[in-house]
Amino acid sequence: MRIGVLGTGNMADALATHWVRAGHQVTIGGRDQRRAELLAARIGGGAGSGGLRAAAESGQDVVLAALPFGAGAEVARELRAALEGKVLLDCSNPVGPGFRLLTQHGVSAAQQLAAAAPGAHVVKAFNLCHEDVWRMRPPVFGGRPLAVPVCGDDDTALARVRELVTDLGCTPVAGGGLERAGLLEATAALFISLWVGQGADVQAIAPPLAYATGPSQTSAEGGTRV
Repeated sequence: MRIGVLGTGNMADALATHWVRAGHQVTIGGRDQRRAELLAARIGGGAGSGGLRAAAESGQDVVLAALPFGAGAEVARELRAALEGKVLLDCSNPVGPGFRLLTQHGVSAAQQLAAAAPGAHVVKAFNLCHEDVWRMRPPVFGGRPLAVPVCGDDDTALARVRELVTDLGCTPVAGGGLERAGLLEATAALFISLWVGQGADVQAIAPPLAYATGPSQTSAEGGTRV
């Protein structure tokens, strides 16, 4: 795939590195083109660099918005013509001081991107983990690949993002339509507050899948207790 990356930060670095290794053609774009050039050189594998518009135009298959919340919608609005008809992948987290969800009284960050670039097919993914988790080769814990929820409305866009998830060695999980992206963002705010604020093991919150609808146990009499 031809992938444009908007941003030169840690998420751009982590994800683009995997995708270059998987054989995709990646262009890094930033307002500071020197930073984009340095990141592309560090990633290697023929990664290109340029300004934000150059990256958006080069991302014929997917454009990753690896931008802070707030900046993403502004950039998408500036590049709306270049993003027309393209997959726009959002990995941002609208989380502020005190682990507060900044969109709790409005639309999600992903939906704000969609409103700023209405011709693009926005997909939400890769927002639930620290960038160093995405640097792992692969992110596997206890023998189980990391599952990555993916939210979006366009089937072709979802298929492309699922492929990019698989390229990291992760397992894509259908998260529903873009209207559910806000749930992913709220989950990130909760998880970050527990991980960082309390040092809590978030994985311990949920029971194994077999117990998701409640435990079931066979009684000594041969019946089933639910």
